[in-house]
Amino acid sequence: MPITNQRVTAHRFLGGLYEDDYFPDHVVDRGREILLRLCARVEADRPAGPAELYALTHAATEEFNELEAAFEEAGSEIETTAREEIGEAFWFVAVAYGFPDADPEELIAPREW
Repeated sequence: MPITNQRVTAHRFLGGLYEDDYFPDHVVDRGREILLRLCARVEADRPAGPAELYALTHAATEEFNELEAAFEEAGSEIETTAREEIGEAFWFVAVAYGFPDADPEELIAPREW
């Protein structure tokens, strides 16, 4: 399902990580794909409230948990810069889809990074 939210389609997810050589683009690409899949799920499922949104963001956060191993294999890790960039991306998604009052920490509550 193609993403229809124009704020999302115009947004450069994880841009700061692409600009930093410490983070390998091929792994950042996988993170960007996780976020785009999250957006597609939000559009398909149309969460009625924060609880439904959190269920979707938690699933995506768990995908990032699994992606951490790929960062490590590539000589990188999800450290402070990456954590902030990823957290901001989840917040962007929440706001773009009408949830400006979502709790930024709850969006990524199951994170292991």
